[in-house]
Amino acid sequence: MTGPLRERDDALALLTAETERTRAGTGGLVLLRGATGTGRTAVLEAAARQAADLGLRVLRARCSPEDTGVPFATVLQLLGPVPEFTDLAPGGDDRGSAARLWRLLRSYADEGPLLVAVDDVHLADDASRRWLVEAARRVDRLPVLLVATERSQYDIEPRPAGLTQALSPSLVRTHTLAPLSDAAAAGLVRAVFPAAGPRWTRECVRAGAGSPLLLHALLDDLGGIPRQDGAAPDGAPPLPDTCAALYPGTYPAAVSWWLNSAGPATADVARCLAALEQAWPTGTDGDPAPGPADPPDGRGAAGRALTSPDDLLAEAAGADPARVAGWLAAMTRLGLLRPDAAGRPRYAHPLLRDAVLTGWPRPRREAAHRAAAEAMLRRGGRVEAVARHLLRTPAVGLPWALRVLRDAVTVAVHDARPDDAVGYLRRVLDEPLPDDLRQRLLTELGSLEYASADTPAAIARLAEAQHLPADPRNRVRTAVALGTALAGRGEIRTAMEVLRRTEGRLSGHPGLTRTVQTAGALLSDEDLATRQEVYRWLCETGENSPELVGTAGQALLVRYAATAALISAEEAMTRVRALLAQPTDPLAEPFLLGTAAAVAQWADELDEADRLVERGLAGQHPALLHPMQHALLNTRADIAGARGDHARLLAAGGAAGSPAPSRTGPSNRDAHTVMALVHTGRTDEAQRFADRFDLREVPENWELNRFLYARGVLRAATGDPAGALHDFLECGRRQTAREVVSPVVTPWRTAIAECRLALGGGQEALALATEELRLARVWNTSRTVGRALRVLGTATGGRRGLELAEEAVRTLRDAPVDTHVELVEALIAQGRQLAATGDRGRARDCLREAAELAERKGALRLLATAGEALRESGARGAVTARTGSGALTGSERRIAELAADGRTNTEIADLLHLARRTVETHLTSTYRKLRIRRRTELPGALGGAGRPREEHPTARTVQDTARHTAQDTTRSTAPNIARNTAPDTTRRTAPDTTRHTAQD
Repeated sequence: MTGPLRERDDALALLTAETERTRAGTGGLVLLRGATGTGRTAVLEAAARQAADLGLRVLRARCSPEDTGVPFATVLQLLGPVPEFTDLAPGGDDRGSAARLWRLLRSYADEGPLLVAVDDVHLADDASRRWLVEAARRVDRLPVLLVATERSQYDIEPRPAGLTQALSPSLVRTHTLAPLSDAAAAGLVRAVFPAAGPRWTRECVRAGAGSPLLLHALLDDLGGIPRQDGAAPDGAPPLPDTCAALYPGTYPAAVSWWLNSAGPATADVARCLAALEQAWPTGTDGDPAPGPADPPDGRGAAGRALTSPDDLLAEAAGADPARVAGWLAAMTRLGLLRPDAAGRPRYAHPLLRDAVLTGWPRPRREAAHRAAAEAMLRRGGRVEAVARHLLRTPAVGLPWALRVLRDAVTVAVHDARPDDAVGYLRRVLDEPLPDDLRQRLLTELGSLEYASADTPAAIARLAEAQHLPADPRNRVRTAVALGTALAGRGEIRTAMEVLRRTEGRLSGHPGLTRTVQTAGALLSDEDLATRQEVYRWLCETGENSPELVGTAGQALLVRYAATAALISAEEAMTRVRALLAQPTDPLAEPFLLGTAAAVAQWADELDEADRLVERGLAGQHPALLHPMQHALLNTRADIAGARGDHARLLAAGGAAGSPAPSRTGPSNRDAHTVMALVHTGRTDEAQRFADRFDLREVPENWELNRFLYARGVLRAATGDPAGALHDFLECGRRQTAREVVSPVVTPWRTAIAECRLALGGGQEALALATEELRLARVWNTSRTVGRALRVLGTATGGRRGLELAEEAVRTLRDAPVDTHVELVEALIAQGRQLAATGDRGRARDCLREAAELAERKGALRLLATAGEALRESGARGAVTARTGSGALTGSERRIAELAADGRTNTEIADLLHLARRTVETHLTSTYRKLRIRRRTELPGALGGAGRPREEHPTARTVQDTARHTAQDTTRSTAPNIARNTAPDTTRRTAPDTTRHTAQD
């Protein structure tokens, strides 16, 4: 493709001026220098056309490497086309031949002004170069203009001296052609593709790398690509990823010509750089970026020598490091290379890199990567940087390669990059390995492939590992990993068969046998029939011979008894803590910790559950698939849900992301994501997230039941009580079939009761709520009992219903853990019942407290519900209470005055016969209403110091105060800052800054 010369006006102006001087009788030499592809020949041709238009006779010669051995080949090419000189040939005497040729040129110049154009003079034979130099010294007295182009690019092999090396600067006018600027290159692109968008144009400019030669070649190829439906949205053809997609291939041919003109040493270095660059990490959209294992400055502790690209490239290509450094600097200045964020030189565009590599044999690339890996290893390079080069080599067969790749796996797993770890492990398996090591590595690879959502490949790897010889413990690890992968895919019976087969090969290892049995019991939760069979055996064996099921198995029995409503929370925790105190096999410990964490979460021992979860996750082998990894993460989500920590649930669940692809249906964490979105008022987003799952294709498992419950919550919140009822009923049916009747997991009975009430089914709602309360009292935690009391109170109605509602509020308010979400719902229920009885004042107090608590927890749906109930009760103004000392309830003021006088929270709780948690809640609310951050600010905020300690109430007065406080406890305890009076910064920081200051 030819086109207008851009950014070459200075060169053309110089040639025009010299041409005019020649017409006036004064000749000279103009030397056009520039890198390959910068348009030297195009400028020379433009000068020749212009000279011919002005009446000059033009003599042309184009030098080539083939003519360097023929004396005066270039001069003869110049003069050969002149008819009267065609019979001349140089004799054996160079000096004589040069003189004769000079006389011929003079005689030709006598006929009129002359332009002598010599392209690529750096390729001319030595005799012609000497002749041209000598001519340059004499043409100032003749109407002869010599114009020569010379390649001035930096190469690995030093070039001979240039044409003007022996000439005085006064005899030659030298002009260096610079690479095209990005703006000029973009203009060329838009001239060919007027509809091209800025992004596509920018990609073409980068692929052209400032070279008119490469850019014109690329545009030629892009113009020849047939337009299809996949054309770029801006009207331009899509820029391909590789040169193989270009037609007719002008661009890779131009790059190849550029490499050939640079010489074999430079071409080798250029291709080595392209190969090594493939092993460097890249960012999004092909933009260079430092990798996870590479510091932004590209330097290690030992300094630049560890990661110096010129030294590394020199070793890989076998070139002089000094020359390589110069070449990298020159290519960067020309625009063919651009440094990435880590300072490494990269080709300006992946298409340019691919063109450089085109035609380079694979063994040569592999040798370059191996040489680079060895060099980096010797210099203490980062392990993943070395391993990335080994990924592109065949088996090395030496211990260092195996060590580097395994260390790279460890780093990638630690950084939660399973895809990278999979790549390293696959490469490890190419090395010669003993069977036992191969078995362990296959188990790790299958586990990591499962984490990378490649379940079929994972199962194939783990099945292969099962058939290799291994010691019993590694055999158990493989079986547990394979069983977990199969169960996650819904093939629970196959998973159980794998575990049974492994159990049969463990004679003489009772501890390992128990571990396999425990794994089977845990995985059986994925299938109803299998679960019934496994737990029947587990219960019988645990009752008659508990030592045969081990500590982890006994913990599963505690969990089973808890969900079957056979024991209380207190008894369950007593048994679990006793099991945790017993010695346990390391392979069985994850099962024990995970089960204990789940029971502790149900028992509202949330801090202990948190510790068990963290301990269990820390003890997991990061590269081994284990069912407790998923179970522990589920329990972590349950803990956050119990605390009403919606932000954490949404951050962990990734509401905007995709469901976990390695599982066949929604997970418990997906259920929590749906409910967190509902509670935070994002019901549309919750609906979109829930609609991603087709539950018709999901096999029976407990996580499906949790998701059904969550979808019921969503439907109820969006005004679809009939749809919600269907989901809750199905959840209850499935849970009952699994003998999970306790409300500790899914309180489906209260959910159905609320739907029945909304649809007018009062008697059925009453029966369900009564049964729920009975089961809740068996487990006997504040959360379950308070929730059941609330719904039963609503279903009962009247005076008895109001008593139940008040009991629900007391139960939840005095809970030893954070039950604020449940308390909000209980306060709303109590407020509505009070309003129904005509006690609107107390109703508004309850509803305002509910609104303030909901606002604090970020429960926007409940905040809206409380606001609606307040308006129904006749309330006006803001939904939440005012700030300042006037906004304090009686309980808050009494507690604040005691705290201002120096009483500790424990002392206040004892004086007023309250739980310490209640005192802390009141103080937290007080701090926010008073807009203070610490206890020492209370006296001033309350309008003066409290009374001295000795003036505090007597025992009888304290009892009266306690009685009044207990009555006021039903009123507002939650903080709020009025929207129109408090700055935003106070609203954001107050919850965090008062949380710890309200405690001793």
